[in-house]
Amino acid sequence: MGVPRVVSSTKKLKHRLTAWFLEGMRDLPRRTEFRKEQDSWYKVMCLTGVDYFSSLGYAPAIAFIAAGVLSPIATIFLVLLTLLGALPVYSKVADKSPQGLGSIFMLENLIPGWPGKVFVLCLLGFACTDFIITITLSAADATTHLVQNPLMPVYLEHRLILTFTLLAVLCGMYMKGFREAIGLSVVLVGLYLVMNAIVVGVAFAEVAKQPWLLLNWQNLVWTDYRVHGSILSMLGFSCLCFPKLALGMSGFETGVAVMPYIKGDKDDDPEHPRGRIRYTRWLLRTAAAIMSLFLISSSFVTTVLIPQVLFLPGEAANGRALAYLAHIYLGHQFGTAYDISTVLILWFAGASAMEGLLVLVPRYLPRFGMAPDWARATRPLVLFFTCVAFVFTWMFNADVDAQAGAYATGVLVLMSSAAVACTLSVWKKKKTQRVLFSCITLVFLYTTVVNVFERPDGIRIASFFIAVMLLTSLVSRVRRSTELRVKQVMLDNVAEEFINEASKKAIRLVAHRPGGPSDYATKAAECVKLHNIPQDQIIFLEIKVSDASDFDDEILSVSGYIQDSYRILRCESPAVPNAMAALLLYLRDKTHKQPHVYLGWTEGNPIMYILKYLFVGEGETAPLTREILREVEHDPSKRPRVHVG
Repeated sequence: MGVPRVVSSTKKLKHRLTAWFLEGMRDLPRRTEFRKEQDSWYKVMCLTGVDYFSSLGYAPAIAFIAAGVLSPIATIFLVLLTLLGALPVYSKVADKSPQGLGSIFMLENLIPGWPGKVFVLCLLGFACTDFIITITLSAADATTHLVQNPLMPVYLEHRLILTFTLLAVLCGMYMKGFREAIGLSVVLVGLYLVMNAIVVGVAFAEVAKQPWLLLNWQNLVWTDYRVHGSILSMLGFSCLCFPKLALGMSGFETGVAVMPYIKGDKDDDPEHPRGRIRYTRWLLRTAAAIMSLFLISSSFVTTVLIPQVLFLPGEAANGRALAYLAHIYLGHQFGTAYDISTVLILWFAGASAMEGLLVLVPRYLPRFGMAPDWARATRPLVLFFTCVAFVFTWMFNADVDAQAGAYATGVLVLMSSAAVACTLSVWKKKKTQRVLFSCITLVFLYTTVVNVFERPDGIRIASFFIAVMLLTSLVSRVRRSTELRVKQVMLDNVAEEFINEASKKAIRLVAHRPGGPSDYATKAAECVKLHNIPQDQIIFLEIKVSDASDFDDEILSVSGYIQDSYRILRCESPAVPNAMAALLLYLRDKTHKQPHVYLGWTEGNPIMYILKYLFVGEGETAPLTREILREVEHDPSKRPRVHVG
């Protein structure tokens, strides 16, 4: 008697664990509208600021590694690109995608069909690169601030173990059920910006007290081997160096992604909420202005005040230039407080990036039929992305400098795609904007190409993600090809009348290709002869393939028509067999009668027709329709009838 109880308890435990692990899978909307708790734009700015502003923890040091004593000048070029390039682009993106779906959604609509889907998959690869490296780089830099703190015990100074621990804590928080809070981000960002302002202010005061430091920096600039006393050479090399600093523009993509959190006007149109768009633009401008000021000032004071040798790997200022100044000029107590605030905001930046991944992937891959339904759940994705983060952390040995190139590549590709999307959206409408966005696109493309050639790590990682996505997408698409897909069937009044009348005898649908070679009279006569059915019971069914690259078909709308005295049902769907099976099951449940559908065999190579079905949405319709019905309805006696002749 004890064994069945143990088995039952084990099954219950397994069921509970599975339900917990896949929690939220059915709750995630399949379309684009996501309801969020909304707040004022300046508070939401802090939500994107945990990613954007936290880069101050490592940006000045990375800028010096990339440009040396020219880093303040290269940073000015970066700020110009931010204000004159990224800001106009993402202001347009906010207008075109107010639901927070960003430039990827714009390009999906601008490039229809399979080319658009493949392009979106490639961009998702770069987006995953951006977000994953944000997680690993933030954790690595948080570890750097901990390890370099003079109060840190020596036995805890193992870089990889500390970074793995931070990643594991992040994973644990999400597995438990973490929800990012605007209130917490306001506290973290506010505290961090105030402490940075204090450090930068004190640093400027030190430069004012010791003017020889400024003169020393000027001498280093003019005697630099790349400059040789020429202002044109200085500007030219600074311009060439600034693509390596592009990680300082990381906040724009997340700035658009948080749009659903922004409270708009009361009379906002849900489809195009002007209030939300206006406040998002204020958010982007304010964040860009704050970050630009800090980027230039922090790059200047760290370059002037910190000896060059201390920026080298393993030295005190590597990956933590402002923290080094905080310890030197404000004491170890304030420096430790600064380190703690930096670690917290960097950790929260990783949480923000994880949230970006959890929003982005379920919106696209399952909807494309390119991922299993469990990819809509949070915990399986968190586990997968954490494992990937562990691998990349090990590959880069938790080194901030080593990850900078990959991070910049992800940021720049997404910005380039946003610029391309904006250019395409205004190409035929506004000539002035077309020229403006074309120029911005060229600058971003140049910046991206230079960064890729000089530091190819980012393209390698993105290529890995893209290859994995394409391979798994193809496998998933094949495995899910016989899913029902349609969630709801709706008949118009004419179609409803056809079905109500037909249900008095028998519902007989005859498949007819829209615009096919045979007319309705010929097709009806053929069916009467082959299947021995009364002609007055025939209802033609025409399913037009819409966009075969789509997978989900939320609503199948069926309209009724009369042509040459023949009754016709017409609808559109990405896949003919799936729509046909959904309609047959709907009619069975509605009328409590088994409907019949009559089809013909297709002449040709069956393998080619299977591939045609996967990529074009139609092929060997009869056996595929029957297989879909078999998978949905296991009882043959209740299954709609499929006749082939």
